[in-house]
Amino acid sequence: MTHRIDCLQYANWSEKIFRQMREGGVDAVHVTIAYHENFRETVLNIERWNRWFEQFPELIFHGRTGDDVRLARETDRTAIFFGFQNPSPIEDDIGLVEIVHTLGARFMQLTYNNQSLLATGCYEAEDTGITRMGKQVIKEMNRVGLVIDMSHSADRSTIEAAELSERPIAITHANPHRWQPALRNKRDDVIRAVTANGGMMGFSLYPHHLKDKSDCTLDSFCAMVADAADSFGVAHFGIGSDLCQDQPDSVVEWMRVGRWSKEIDYGEGSSAAPGFPPQPQWFRDNRDFATIESGLRKKGFDDSEVAALLGENWLRFFDLNFGAKAE
Repeated sequence: MTHRIDCLQYANWSEKIFRQMREGGVDAVHVTIAYHENFRETVLNIERWNRWFEQFPELIFHGRTGDDVRLARETDRTAIFFGFQNPSPIEDDIGLVEIVHTLGARFMQLTYNNQSLLATGCYEAEDTGITRMGKQVIKEMNRVGLVIDMSHSADRSTIEAAELSERPIAITHANPHRWQPALRNKRDDVIRAVTANGGMMGFSLYPHHLKDKSDCTLDSFCAMVADAADSFGVAHFGIGSDLCQDQPDSVVEWMRVGRWSKEIDYGEGSSAAPGFPPQPQWFRDNRDFATIESGLRKKGFDDSEVAALLGENWLRFFDLNFGAKAE
């Protein structure tokens, strides 16, 4: 049986969800442990995860390498990989890149939606690309094995990151812009830059990133996957569902606003009060990965291609990119 990997979730974690991961045969999940937190606040989030690892050792454990995905499969557990949706945990200190990697972080976005000290976010009017600090941080991330994630970054910044990085980068959760023209979805030249340099992209199941949003059909989603695979190669894609299961609507405010504004930032979707849109009925939680698998088969993907898309591509990427750079 193929390894199943979801390369982005931000759920309201609980024993229920951990058990659903096991029911769905999900071997590894990249979890967001920071949106706008500083270093000390991120450490507190790691402490909380350590308590969960202690409480539910038969369900989850802290993943650090690709081999931990294999161990998860062998022991019927889910390996949890830490990631940041913002570089805020490293504050303005490049030395913290190695520290957060030592603490278990394996992905860090160079931006959320706004300009950061490193690059430009996708909501800014002008994209000035990778900053002076950003170039240095990319080198340091490459050195220690902290993956550059450009999921919320603007186009020029993403293309420059792919070209500057000496190791492959990732867009862990987004879809092609030509299928659904959301601000967060990626244009062809961006996807091409990332995949041409050996990078990976995870397809998102978050309704604002889907054609017809919550009413998106499984067939439409799988047709999008087939089109992307035909255009850029099946080896560069996986799932990054962006599942925000059981989160209260108030959490959207923290995601969008953090501390940078006194006003509500509505972001993608609605001008009404922000909230989480309902998931498509065919993907509501971790038990629904089998539904995606059957949809991909109906679209004509063979066994090896389905295995690649559901986890083997991410596993290969983990093997190559989570450790220190070879001298």
